[in-house]
Amino acid sequence: MAVGTPAHLPDTTHLGRVRLRVRDLDRSLEFYEGLLGMARRERSTNRAVLSSRGDGPELVVLEADPAAADRPRRTTGLYHFALLYPDRASLAAAFLQLARHDWPFQGFADHLVSEAIYLADPDGNGIELYADRPRLEWRRVGQDLAMDTLPLDLDSLVAELGAERDGPFRGMAPGTVLGHVHLHVSDLSAAEAFYSGVLGFEVTVRGYPGALFFAAGGYHHHVGTNIWAGRGAPRPPERAVGLLDFSIHTTRPAAAAAAERAQRAGWTVRETEGAWCVTGLDGVEVRLVPAQ
Repeated sequence: MAVGTPAHLPDTTHLGRVRLRVRDLDRSLEFYEGLLGMARRERSTNRAVLSSRGDGPELVVLEADPAAADRPRRTTGLYHFALLYPDRASLAAAFLQLARHDWPFQGFADHLVSEAIYLADPDGNGIELYADRPRLEWRRVGQDLAMDTLPLDLDSLVAELGAERDGPFRGMAPGTVLGHVHLHVSDLSAAEAFYSGVLGFEVTVRGYPGALFFAAGGYHHHVGTNIWAGRGAPRPPERAVGLLDFSIHTTRPAAAAAAERAQRAGWTVRETEGAWCVTGLDGVEVRLVPAQ
């Protein structure tokens, strides 16, 4: 592993894919393919790999375990994973598709830096669908990016579609990516020590109640953490539905340096499939994937 490389992740750092445990693969695919419009890259008996288009990079990996336990509410782990759409119109199309099929929404928000729609998959895994506002419109309050949770103007969002509002759903927009992952954690200081001190993300927002946000390259957040499940919240059962891991794509020197810092800090690190897999805070696995 590289020694002496910068502690901060390069500006090109981004997330890759999220891997989830679900109970019923066919039921999950009806949601992810049939409603969200994802494209299937591969499928086996208990595993499916999905992308925004058939030949696109991995976006969501589903692994089925029919005996998986429920994830108790006040536990650490996934709060939501967030799919970043390329523009407002594609987010509006996703909203109308879900609404027409009466899929339940959990919330809508204008976060100043982005506009977001919240829901969950059939196993209760939280999902955010969002589109960013242009970076030139992002504001700062002191050292923090200005973020808030305000009502979302759905009429304005749907108006982006114009005459296409009544047209057929064309599937997930090409270019949709995993924008961020937001986690329930047991302790915010420990979250900062791991996601900033070890992995190398910068803290972007400290002022949001009960939460810390981290990013590379000036983004609003690649990782969100909160203690809304309670300080010291326990981990979920080992075979519960939910997050298995998520991947961070960065340069090889930066990935190697982060893996080395993790190992020195006492976290479990293993090399697998050309990446470093770190079992980090609250048992969440993070894959450090070097750019090819």
